[in-house]
Amino acid sequence: MKKILYASFLLSITVSAQYTDFDLIKEVKVKNKGVVVSAHPLASEAGSKIMKEGGNAFDAAIATQLALAVVYPQAGNIGGGGFLVAVTSDGKKLALDYRETAPSKASFDMYWDKKGNANTDLSQYGRLSVGVPGSISGMFETMKYAKLPFSKLIEPAIDLAQKGFAITEQEADLLNRHQDDFKKHNKNKIVFINDKGWKAGDLLIQPELAETLRRIQKSGEKEFYEGKTAELILAEMKLGNGIIQAKDLKNYKTKERKALSFDYKGNEIISMPMPSSGGTLLAQMLKMASYEDLSKYQPNSAEAVQIMVEAERRAYADRAEYMGDPDFTEDKTQMLISDEYLKNRWKSYNSNLATPSKDVGKIVNQPKESMETTHISILDKFGNAVSITTTLNGYYGSKTVVSGAGFFLNNEMDDFSIKPGVPNMFGAVGGEANKIEPGKRMLSSMTPTIVLKDGKVKIVVGTPGGTTIPTSVFQAIVGVIDFKQNANFSINTPKFHHQWLPEVVKVEYDFPETTIKTLEKKSYKFEKIKQIGKTEIILVDDNQNIHAVADGRGDDSVAVE
Repeated sequence: MKKILYASFLLSITVSAQYTDFDLIKEVKVKNKGVVVSAHPLASEAGSKIMKEGGNAFDAAIATQLALAVVYPQAGNIGGGGFLVAVTSDGKKLALDYRETAPSKASFDMYWDKKGNANTDLSQYGRLSVGVPGSISGMFETMKYAKLPFSKLIEPAIDLAQKGFAITEQEADLLNRHQDDFKKHNKNKIVFINDKGWKAGDLLIQPELAETLRRIQKSGEKEFYEGKTAELILAEMKLGNGIIQAKDLKNYKTKERKALSFDYKGNEIISMPMPSSGGTLLAQMLKMASYEDLSKYQPNSAEAVQIMVEAERRAYADRAEYMGDPDFTEDKTQMLISDEYLKNRWKSYNSNLATPSKDVGKIVNQPKESMETTHISILDKFGNAVSITTTLNGYYGSKTVVSGAGFFLNNEMDDFSIKPGVPNMFGAVGGEANKIEPGKRMLSSMTPTIVLKDGKVKIVVGTPGGTTIPTSVFQAIVGVIDFKQNANFSINTPKFHHQWLPEVVKVEYDFPETTIKTLEKKSYKFEKIKQIGKTEIILVDDNQNIHAVADGRGDDSVAVE
């Protein structure tokens, strides 16, 4: 625990490079200033500079996302999708859904072999795994709330792609681990392959991506979905077994949905509705945990962890059965988050013993989880707050780069139920509600969230991490509201995660042994893993002092206007 927390207090670590000297800033305390927290210092700086030049949080959100598409290619993207939750300075609550969609040629059995067995390699790698990208559409939809022209917001990303930037040690290691995947799933040369091996400080220059961004700068959203970039995407599909067609790109639209809002101990939680399971899971977990009043216990104590794990177990069982795209399946959110339903669900809670997962759903063997996605938290001096989680799904998505355009395509089709009862790459089981259908948006765990107190922004939070996302946001909010932790401790305290199946609680290496041993006596099983998520948080106190913290687990960084 001490090691992670100590790292989080290092305020400035200088990384030297040919063009991009930059600082990793883990924590700032300011007032009346805009702040951006993201997975990469250059992306955070891009957003903060836009605010210095007159932009608001929405301008910064667009600039930061575009910069992440350049400097954080494993998850930042223009070839994927995401969710935006925001609260404007005049109190409007927004939820933008630019999740990818299934192509028109998609079918419920498209990943089955002749014997009816699911082939998850096809849903996780290469061109057939790609959903219709939504990120560019989402950014242009966000422009409704921005102040500056898009041409200005995209300029930092173009500059970074054209001139290059020094990669960090973590980025070099990740690129090196995926070299074989890149070679297997790309027929043309791509800049991410380095036969000599990547090392920290190497310059990554992306001229094809720079040209793509310039075309979008000049011709707007239509360029991506109907222009030369669209033509290049379609040509890439034809190099393999991809099924995205011109009409799929042309017909893609971001959807503005009603933000999910609920009360937790006098705080209004604003999160993402379906097709994200995140907001619903968060509401379920917080409400069930409230029946036991976590504030009586210490963070990561056996008592608190047991209550939270059991809330997670019941919520994730519901995820598999009920949750999917509300345009294709009945949205049962209000029933699932009602006190009547949840109090009945909680009746089986036993403080003396773990609840067997078979008592809340059918057991299915599942693979191990992986990390993915990236999150941005932004607050401006005007009072606008934006929380965005965006993704390619797995690291580098499908591992396929659009030839001539320079960006990775997602492997988001794997987030559908490939076959009812078969888990995806993150271990999440789905049923009929999340089966593949043309034009449908796949279920997600992304949980961009904003917390209000008396109508004012109190917390802006989110994280990557697949199915660990909702539980990490759950722990961050509980940390602040119930355990009275500051922003730093609320995200850097060792995390845990349970998702109904498999029947194991995952914990970070430095999780308290005393808690583990106590709960093992109550029949809980544990698995230690390196890390869970990379949470980005902004916390505002009653005097409007801002405390912004980037997760200590990665290269995440804060930038100030």
